[in-house]
Amino acid sequence: MDTQELLAIAQAVVDEAEALFVRGVGTRERHEKAPGEYVTDVDVRIEEYARTMLIQLTGIPVYGEERGGSLGAEPVWVIDPIDGTANYAVGNPLCSILLSLLVDRRPVLAVSSLPLLGRRLTAVEGGGLMINGAPVARLAAQDKGADNGADKDSSKDIAQVGFSSLSSQTRCEYSTEARHRLLADLSRTHLRPRVTGSVGVDLSFAAQGIFAGAISFSPHAWDNAAGALLVGEAGGVVTDTEGQPWTPDSSGLVVGDHVTHALLLSTMRTALSSGAPCAAEQHEEQYVEYHEEQHAGQQHPKETAER
Repeated sequence: MDTQELLAIAQAVVDEAEALFVRGVGTRERHEKAPGEYVTDVDVRIEEYARTMLIQLTGIPVYGEERGGSLGAEPVWVIDPIDGTANYAVGNPLCSILLSLLVDRRPVLAVSSLPLLGRRLTAVEGGGLMINGAPVARLAAQDKGADNGADKDSSKDIAQVGFSSLSSQTRCEYSTEARHRLLADLSRTHLRPRVTGSVGVDLSFAAQGIFAGAISFSPHAWDNAAGALLVGEAGGVVTDTEGQPWTPDSSGLVVGDHVTHALLLSTMRTALSSGAPCAAEQHEEQYVEYHEEQHAGQQHPKETAER
């Protein structure tokens, strides 16, 4: 199958996932899988449905937030059934379904659905960004002067950037204190940070040009892979937090137009250089235990073979 055929399958799977998603908004059926990290029964139902259908229709294994899997050089679907679960559980519309296809450890296909906002972003490598099935113009750099954002045209001062989470501790690279320091430093530039609680929303907004850029501190491919391709296909800059090409092993992601991306990286280097990595060993142990419990006895034949 070529990527367009695979995209059609992915969109059909997301169609049904959206129906499950919308029916469960505000669910109280949620559990804490690690400190500050929640999962709802809807997360699990969406991933199980998507996993079953994607393997059945394409023969390609799945790597997901709730049921795990394996990431390697071979093609693999990557899914976050509900990105922004804490938002979703209380009815906050800033949440999404993220699905991507990785080949040779890079995203070549992506779907980011924001069901409660009526937006679906899609892309295949080299094909540009589509929103609700229509192609969109590529991003333009924010035209800022050397005076840290002072500009006669006040509309150019509205440069929001996504800063999805201040306190998520699971497998994080930087402490909560370091993130607060970075937030304060960014607030002293012309940029206007926004804490949405959803990496998927941040990256989708950056791809659309709603946000001039975004930072993801998540080390997880299910959070970052789809958005990395979407922003790249929209003409944005996509790197890890060190300015190197993003990979599934990266500790985070920085995206934006060229000017904003450069400012985000330079501010991060200053603000985070003195911040110690977060001490989350206990949280990591609980996180791993949760995945081992959830994944035990539920491996599909193709996934088992992949390992």
